[in-house]
Amino acid sequence: MDFRLPEELVAFKDSLRRFIEKEVLPHEARVQRDGLDRGLARDLSEKTRAAGWWFLDLPESAGGQGLSLLGMSVFWEEVSRTVAIPARDTDIFGPVVGPIVGGLQGVQAERYLQPVMRGEKRVCFAQTEPDAGADPAGMRTRAVRKDGYYLLNGRKRFITAADRADFATVFAVTDPVEGMERPVSCLLVDMTMPGVRIARLQETMMGERPCEIEFENVEVPAENLVGVEGGGFRLAQKWINHGRIRHGARACGVAERCIELAASYAKQRKTFGAPLADRQAVQWMLADSYTDVHATRLMVQNAAWRADQGEDVRAESYMVKLFGDEMGFRAADRCMQIHGGIGLTLDLPIERFWRDQRSFLITEGPSEVMRMAIARHVLRQYG
Repeated sequence: MDFRLPEELVAFKDSLRRFIEKEVLPHEARVQRDGLDRGLARDLSEKTRAAGWWFLDLPESAGGQGLSLLGMSVFWEEVSRTVAIPARDTDIFGPVVGPIVGGLQGVQAERYLQPVMRGEKRVCFAQTEPDAGADPAGMRTRAVRKDGYYLLNGRKRFITAADRADFATVFAVTDPVEGMERPVSCLLVDMTMPGVRIARLQETMMGERPCEIEFENVEVPAENLVGVEGGGFRLAQKWINHGRIRHGARACGVAERCIELAASYAKQRKTFGAPLADRQAVQWMLADSYTDVHATRLMVQNAAWRADQGEDVRAESYMVKLFGDEMGFRAADRCMQIHGGIGLTLDLPIERFWRDQRSFLITEGPSEVMRMAIARHVLRQYG
């Protein structure tokens, strides 16, 4: 058993860290205060493209670099070390495509994938509903097959970047399929189709504004079906598995940066005649966070490597998200506690890490649902 990263990924990690330190971190305070404006995003995008970090995870057959999931876990960890790159948006490394759109072929690729790659279109992922968040089996959005099209009706909620998207990958319950209790299919829906409406933008504590989308008698051409009818959950599962591993990788990047900030401050800050670094209470917080990062990184890289080998990593992805998100929040919370009052200010990135990591305990599957899924796996395996 060799737990070392391949040499090419070590070189990639080191190079990417140098880039983040030199080109991105200096903008951190500005982005935390004013957000990532278009001018800065364009400048950083030009630099990442020149460095060869463009469409890293897109398959080579589609024009990307085909970086493995293990490689992407390294990428996600490094870019998460700074709040200058939004927690849910890494567009400066190329428009976000995702495994569903990235796998399109033929006419669908020409109409949707290639325009995204050229920066002409943007896509959003629309699965969550008001009554079907962590429980997709409760999905109510329906797509009824008619002559040559699907009649789509329903509502999606907490859809990131829907107000800026040109089309959405929409998951809806379709006609009964033999052997399936609630067949769900994936449709490519143009946001300009009659009957598609952004109902509201939801203000959040993270400063992000996810959307609620209404679909009222939207006629979606049958050729916009992705894959086979009833195969939507299988398509979504790949996206979600990758997303859970990304959560764990991100938590490692956040936690390591928080450890660096906390350790440096603890050496400088003196109270009652001695630096905080001499206090056992502070030392133990640093030791616990350092141990947590090591454990999470091993879990992330193991799950990513196994996925790259074609193994079913659903159980591993549940554990990675659960353990990683909770670990990342603890690390940010400890870092804030060590910094005291200054940790609550916008002078440092800590409060942003804290808010983002708290949000990840809920989004893309709350911790309670992860535990429920893991418990089901345990009972099947040991029952």
